[in-house]
Amino acid sequence: MNEQEQDREMSTESQVRSQRKKKMRNKRIKQVVTWVLAIALLVAGFQIYSFYKTNGYFPWADAKAPVSAFKETEVKVYQSSFTTTIDLSGFVEPFDIQNVILRSTGAVTDVFVAEGDSVKKGDVLIAIDNTNQLYEVASLEAEIEKAKLSGSLRDLQLLQLRLKSATNKLDYTQAYANFDGVIASVKVSEGDYFDAGSSAMTLIDRSKLKATVEIDEIDMQHIKIGQTADLLFDSYTGGTLIGEVTYIPMIGKYTNQGIGVMEVEITIDNPPASVAPGYTFEGTITSDGETVLTLLPQNALTVSRGGVTTVTKKLSDGTTKSFIVTVKYLGEGISQLLTGDLEVGDILIVRRTDTNASAFAAMSGGPPAGVRRMQ
Repeated sequence: MNEQEQDREMSTESQVRSQRKKKMRNKRIKQVVTWVLAIALLVAGFQIYSFYKTNGYFPWADAKAPVSAFKETEVKVYQSSFTTTIDLSGFVEPFDIQNVILRSTGAVTDVFVAEGDSVKKGDVLIAIDNTNQLYEVASLEAEIEKAKLSGSLRDLQLLQLRLKSATNKLDYTQAYANFDGVIASVKVSEGDYFDAGSSAMTLIDRSKLKATVEIDEIDMQHIKIGQTADLLFDSYTGGTLIGEVTYIPMIGKYTNQGIGVMEVEITIDNPPASVAPGYTFEGTITSDGETVLTLLPQNALTVSRGGVTTVTKKLSDGTTKSFIVTVKYLGEGISQLLTGDLEVGDILIVRRTDTNASAFAAMSGGPPAGVRRMQ
C-alpha cells in the first residue's frame, strides 16, 4: 500500500472516530438536559403541593379561607314543660290476710265456716276439744270461793293468777276472725287432730285490693300519698280501675341491677268481682301539674379529663366564654341544666368535625396547616 492510500485510510478512520465522539457527546447532553428537566419538574411539583397544603389553593387560583377541621354552629338554651308519667306493673293481693291458727293442741270439735263464707270481726271460726281446759277453770273457781272464806290473801292472789292462765288456755281452743272478710280456704275438718301453731284456714279482706310496685329513685320525686294510679286488668273489660298511693316506706332497697327503688303500696277500693287476688295489671301514675325544665343539646357540652363539664357561651358583644355547668342526661341528645350561669335564650357554641376537612386530611396525610388535630 502506498503512502497516499495510507493517508486516505487514516483520514477516514479519524472522521469516523470524530463523528462517534460527537454522537456520544450529544447523547450525554440530552441525558443531562432530561435529568435537569425531570428534577425541575419534581421541585416545581413539590413546591406547588407544599403551597396547596399550606394555603388550601393552587398558586394560579384565587386565595380562599383556610379549611378548618371544625364547624361552629349555634344552639340555644331552651325551656320545656311536661307531665311526668310513670309506668307500673305488678299483681294485686288482698288488703288484709289472716292465717288462722290455734295455740292449743287437740281434736277439732267444730268448724263453723266453709270456703267462701263471709264473716264478721270476732266471729268464732274453729274450736278444738276444751274439756281439760274447762275442768281446770271450774276447779280453780271453786278453790277461789273456799279461799275467800278461810284462806289467806296471798293464797287468793295466787289462785286468781292460776285462773287467769287457765282462762287463756281455754280461749286458745278457739280461733276468731280479726276483721270482716271472706274465708279463702279451710284446711281442717271436724275430728282432725290439730297441732298448736298449725294453719287451720285463711281469711282475706277483699273489700280492697293492694299492690306493691317498685318506683325508681329518679321518679320518686313525683310520688306522694293520695296520688291516683290508672290500672288495667286483662280480666276487667270495663276500662281502667283507679288505685291510690296509700303507703311509702321510709327505706328503699337496692336491686341486683344497681338501681335504688322504693316499694310503694297502691290500694284499690271496692274492686269488681272479676279482679281477684293474684291477677296482674299494667298501669301509670301521672304527676300533678307540669314540670318545667331548662334544657340544652348534649353536643354543646365538653367534659374534661377531670370530669368537669363546660359550655361555650356567646356573649352580647360577640365574644365567647366558657362556663362550668352540671347537667342530667335525659336521652335523645338532650340534657337538663341543674346548675350553671345560663339562662333560657342564651346562645351556645357547638364545635363539630367538618367531614370535608377530615376527608382532605385523610387524602393529604394530615390536616391542613393551622388546623389542630382532635385529641
